[in-house]
Amino acid sequence: MFIEIDNGSGFCFGVTTAISKAEEELDKTGHLYCLGDIVHNSNEVERLKQKGLETITHDQLRELHDVKVLLRAHGEPPETYEIARRNNIEIIDATCPVVLQLQRRINKSYNSAEDGAREPQIVIYGKRGHAEVNGLVGQTQGNALVIESLDEIDKIDFTRDICLYSQTTKSLQGFKAIVEEIKQRIGDNVEFKSYDTICRSVANRIPQIQQFARRHELILFVCGSKSSNGKILFGECLNANSDSHMISNETEIDPSWLLGKRSIGICGATSTPRWLMTQVKNYLEENFSNI
Repeated sequence: MFIEIDNGSGFCFGVTTAISKAEEELDKTGHLYCLGDIVHNSNEVERLKQKGLETITHDQLRELHDVKVLLRAHGEPPETYEIARRNNIEIIDATCPVVLQLQRRINKSYNSAEDGAREPQIVIYGKRGHAEVNGLVGQTQGNALVIESLDEIDKIDFTRDICLYSQTTKSLQGFKAIVEEIKQRIGDNVEFKSYDTICRSVANRIPQIQQFARRHELILFVCGSKSSNGKILFGECLNANSDSHMISNETEIDPSWLLGKRSIGICGATSTPRWLMTQVKNYLEENFSNI
């Protein structure tokens, strides 16, 4: 049985930086608050919890004073920084630079009306309620319209100027489809601007993971259930290889999947730690090498 871990899978730059900042503080003090799960992978969250990382909600943040709090790569709305200022909370800001730049661009578009321009309609292609999207909507004082797919495009007012942005981890193909549909529907004298703000370190993984999936008889895609990026990448694996299965860890492997398989590929999302994919590989080698 040949088992290969995809070299292109694993943490993206933003997640790696956030975890490094958390571990640096934990090594010094043994305790750190994190606003929301540091990464959408329960196995990695549990590992860091054992080192002293305590995940809190926004409601709990309001009750804290004089402590340090890590902001994860997904980013936060302006309100979070204001709460921290009022409560004398020291922020360890691990917002991904790509997300931070997107926040600034949306904020600038939203406030352009103050400079005498027509008030634009800010539309964000993203997952409603996702941490990153909440931070983006916060740049517009909650006034941005979020659409999750082409099916929701009727929510847009096509008689108003439109500025379209995307959550950094959404599908590039889905974004392009929405752009084309808006172009077909906008009214006369309506200005439409679209900004492809999808992270290329994520988008570029799609063709790579497709090729990887085609190389193997069986694909085990290791991913947390909360990962939006994981759902997209797993979908690409399925398209390339129908014998693909999503698992959160090695305990979810069905031995029947392995029967007759001589080539197995292990891959994952930008939120999947390398150690977890290695753990899956080791489990296969130790328990099914002679299957």
